[in-house]
Amino acid sequence: MQKGGLAMWPLLFLSVLALSTIIERFWFWARFLLREGQILNRIMDTAQRNWDLVPKMARESRDHPLGNYLYAPLKLAHPDPEAFHLALESAADNELALMRRGDKILEAIIALSPLLGLLGTVLGLIGSLSSIQISDLGTESTAGVTLGIGEALISTAAGLIVAIISLVFYRIFQALWFNQVRVFRKTGSELEVIYRQKWLEIEDDRYRINTDLESSEMADH
Repeated sequence: MQKGGLAMWPLLFLSVLALSTIIERFWFWARFLLREGQILNRIMDTAQRNWDLVPKMARESRDHPLGNYLYAPLKLAHPDPEAFHLALESAADNELALMRRGDKILEAIIALSPLLGLLGTVLGLIGSLSSIQISDLGTESTAGVTLGIGEALISTAAGLIVAIISLVFYRIFQALWFNQVRVFRKTGSELEVIYRQKWLEIEDDRYRINTDLESSEMADH
């Protein structure tokens, strides 16, 4: 820390911030992926067998982003297919946005760390070269300049290390998020298709009942 100069202290803060964000995001995705398959299979299997039980199954999984996403349209009272679709889209936007929490912090760390490292190097070079006079060139007085320049580059190396590690995990989290976008779209589309089929069956039943009632009334007259 002493050899790196003043820029090492903000780099230390950024490294701690990056580490805490990476650990939190890693824990989130680990818990998310462990339960995702179970929740997805349970809700979709129930939707195909007995639609009336689907809202209850989704409500029990509201602590998971996928369960909360699927429960959004199911908690509505007999919505038409258009309202069902809009509820799915709104819930997907909200849940996917929450799943990107921490990305902005990593983006800031990736951008700032190399710049702080470079600033520390420049300040170190200024300090090393400011003590040199033209009359000292070629003498033993300049022997320590090389060592000073080497120490000044420590902050640049530290900044690059922090940025590279943050970038690696940032890309991993981005890949996981993009995969969830695909899963959400696929699951939402499948649930919407099942609901539209149930909706058409209900509408057909209502139409037949109304037709039968009208026929009965006409027969009575």
